[in-house]
Amino acid sequence: MSGFNLTKQLAAADDEIRFIEENQIGYSFFLDSSYPDRLRFCPDSPVLLFHKGKINLKQKRIISVVGTRKITSYGRSFCREILEELAPLNPVVVSGMAYGVDICAHRAALDFNLQTIGCLAHGFNQMYPKEHEVFAEKMLENGGFFSEFWSTDTFDKTNFLRRNRIIAGLSEATIVIESAKRGGSLVTADLAFSYNREVFAVPGRAHDKQSQGCNNLIKFQKAHVLTTAADIVYQLGWELEDKPKARQTQLFAELDEDEKRIYDFLLGKDKELIDSIAIECGFPVHKTATVLMNMELKGVINPLPGKFFEII
Repeated sequence: MSGFNLTKQLAAADDEIRFIEENQIGYSFFLDSSYPDRLRFCPDSPVLLFHKGKINLKQKRIISVVGTRKITSYGRSFCREILEELAPLNPVVVSGMAYGVDICAHRAALDFNLQTIGCLAHGFNQMYPKEHEVFAEKMLENGGFFSEFWSTDTFDKTNFLRRNRIIAGLSEATIVIESAKRGGSLVTADLAFSYNREVFAVPGRAHDKQSQGCNNLIKFQKAHVLTTAADIVYQLGWELEDKPKARQTQLFAELDEDEKRIYDFLLGKDKELIDSIAIECGFPVHKTATVLMNMELKGVINPLPGKFFEII
């Protein structure tokens, strides 16, 4: 074979093995049981995947959160809010360690004690951007990193496109917080869509530059509209395992004031839409979704298709 030097390639492999051993880096071959299950079903998944940290993807809810590097204050607030609302369901949060939405998602996951995984566009010999090294240590304690790149691979912009398929492939759903008309997060969303995964996009005003990409995903029916955590819970069919049996009398004493208000409103009704609950109880929809989720955790209510809820 022209240009192929077996001795040189074997020496490079020895160097890489030495590097991963010295830096406590693990690796999974495509057929290994440790290879991420969802990623395995993607037709373009990497044959070999490097990993580092305390990653646990077995029987876990996994979501990817992506978006623009030029995140707005609204996008930052929404990203943190949605992960805080989902925190009781303990999802794994995947992103790409980039500026903007990516690092906002990783930091929010750390703040809410959620496992978070960064997918890197380079080998484990560096961290890009370098400013994000400060978050890496915490991520290694509850999550970690994936990369398909060797420490000797050249770092260039095409790496980001290869990384994006891992972000999309690891998760059961990809969430786009903000995006301009073009951008890497839209590539990730398209990949997720092609893998038959769910995609969610946060809608924005028609002329907002950082909402054009999200609005187009929704317009062309590639993404569900995302306004509250309840949208994700409903579309993904997330339900709490080992949900307690009905114990209304005992549980009522455990409800806080907001939960009691919703309980009183739902009492005696067949089912109610989340928007109706919010209006009648005087709460914003995002707060209503959070209160309802806490009530579900306590075994007081059931979520129903179409964003309806009923008392157990």
